[in-house]
Amino acid sequence: MTVPLLILRDGAVARLRLNRPELHNAFDATLIAGLTDALRALADDDGVRVVVLEGEGASFSAGADLNWMRSMAAASEDENREDSLALARLMRSLDELPKPTIARVHGAAFGGGVGLIACCDIAIGASGAKFGLTEAKLGLLPAVISPYVIEAIGPRQARRLFATAEIFDAEQAHRIGLLHEVVAGEALDEAVERQIGLLLKAGPVATATAKRLVREVAAHADRDRHDTDNAALIARLRVSPEGQEGLSAFLDKRRPSWV
Repeated sequence: MTVPLLILRDGAVARLRLNRPELHNAFDATLIAGLTDALRALADDDGVRVVVLEGEGASFSAGADLNWMRSMAAASEDENREDSLALARLMRSLDELPKPTIARVHGAAFGGGVGLIACCDIAIGASGAKFGLTEAKLGLLPAVISPYVIEAIGPRQARRLFATAEIFDAEQAHRIGLLHEVVAGEALDEAVERQIGLLLKAGPVATATAKRLVREVAAHADRDRHDTDNAALIARLRVSPEGQEGLSAFLDKRRPSWV
């Protein structure tokens, strides 16, 4: 039996590889649960500094598995609610993971696959990749993933793509903010490795804290609170062991200990 999720370790880098290539890495309840459990384990693993999310075979993820969708169509509203909450927990776990995350995107990325990309801190795509929020074709909407997709591409783009279910290419995904970078397929691994290298040179606590800082600043309009909270944060970082080592290394013109 094929294992639906591979967890690969290379030093401080963990790769979560969706492993249902015959189904273009489509989601089902088992894969959602496996991904959620893996993310929770990695969150507590001090040896992991970067997490890469990728897909085996021809695609990143084609969204929901048709057999899974068929079973949920026959389920009750309460059962569908619980099923959707499991997907919500996955997206939340990825979005809030206290490690920097990179989406390595190739092939098809539809529905929930787009949600996974939007939850990652860095998204690098192959030029031939295709994207779509295609739920409206089924009379549905990408409701569970919507907070993350809207944050990534903005309300104006989301209103159009949620309603039309249009398929779009990597260049458009880059223009609207879903991808940070588009490269030729043969250069995808090199581009991902470059981002890994940059993250491993940065302070582990700093990179782990970065997304929380961005989220908190974006969520609050109180500028006085921003000033107070951010001053407290930088003060803590400056006197922390990592901050002291980073500043000392800079002043001594040497590499810090974590590199």
